[in-house]
Amino acid sequence: MHQNEILKNIQFRRAVFQANYTDQEVSREDLLTILEAANAAPTHKRTQPWRFVVFRNEGLVRLGDELARIYKTVTPSEKYTELTEQNMSKKATQSKAAVAIIVNYTGDVPEWEELAATACAVENMWLAAASIGIGGYWATPGLINHIGPFLNLEENQRCIGFFYMGHHESEPREPVRSPIEDKIRWEE
Repeated sequence: MHQNEILKNIQFRRAVFQANYTDQEVSREDLLTILEAANAAPTHKRTQPWRFVVFRNEGLVRLGDELARIYKTVTPSEKYTELTEQNMSKKATQSKAAVAIIVNYTGDVPEWEELAATACAVENMWLAAASIGIGGYWATPGLINHIGPFLNLEENQRCIGFFYMGHHESEPREPVRSPIEDKIRWEE
């Protein structure tokens, strides 16, 4: 198998969670580098449907407070726990940056294509972050279905998750995947 820096980065990109983040800030410059990589994603008819809201510093506190508020508001009393409410807030504030991932549906192509393009943008973002030593993961809590007003989303926009980030000192890990041969059918 061929091996170069890009292929190594693809193979070793992993979810890195808040417990592994250091206290080092994720700089605005690094975030712009990561978001420029996201902006290079493929897009049918050049609709470029990805949109991002970036949270840092006090913005993370506001995000955490809003996630906790939504959890408390929408969770049935029999499923509600104070610990989960606190954890909703902590996920944001233990991160050094968080990016709300938004699809801007244009109507120019099927919605699934714009969702797929946005997912490609997130993968580019993840690979760029990993390549400069920033860990992250894409969280998709059910609360995102209620976050639209907080993010000032337009009628044609939908939040599809948050990408939490932070510097880390975790060792690279081998991927845990079943063999590719089990997923291919050749027609030659």
